[in-house]
Amino acid sequence: MLKELVIASHNKGKIAEFEKMLAPYGVKIYSANDLNLPDVEETGTTFAENAILKAEELAKLCKKPCLADDSGLCVDALGGRPGVYSARYAPNRDFDKAIAMLIGELKESKSDDWSAHFSCVLALKMPDRDIELFEGRVDGKIIEHRRGENGFGFDPVFVPDGFDRTFAEMSGDEKKKISHRGRAVAKFLQQVFNG
Repeated sequence: MLKELVIASHNKGKIAEFEKMLAPYGVKIYSANDLNLPDVEETGTTFAENAILKAEELAKLCKKPCLADDSGLCVDALGGRPGVYSARYAPNRDFDKAIAMLIGELKESKSDDWSAHFSCVLALKMPDRDIELFEGRVDGKIIEHRRGENGFGFDPVFVPDGFDRTFAEMSGDEKKKISHRGRAVAKFLQQVFNG
């Protein structure tokens, strides 16, 4: 049984989401910050490649089970960008600037189709075991004006299909049920705790 888990991230919003999702299982969660682990350079060209890089590198450094994710927003009218570069899309990961840049690019594209999806790939590296991958995706669209105060990143401008609210207008529990990360984590939990 999994007793402790390192989340290969320095993103406080992401760590908080993982803590909430894993709380019922009594797993002790560490962030990369907690263990003074470095950022791992994301040199992969896919979400899976980047998640694997982070999980393997940090598991090697800390000798604990490590869960890494790579996730991002893929916008159809922009050829799937920002994609794996979502977190680096704006200087200093300033998502206010990133959202403004994204809306600007979409307007310049002259496309009426602002369809988008969030993708997430989790990579679990346990000592002496091969990497396991868990994927989640949620489709939706980008809206021009920010709405909502919850969530992080591009949440204020992303409306998932079947809803009229952005991720940032949803409670954490609502978002968890339908988000890309929520879906990937559900697969991870099923495998690790019920498999």
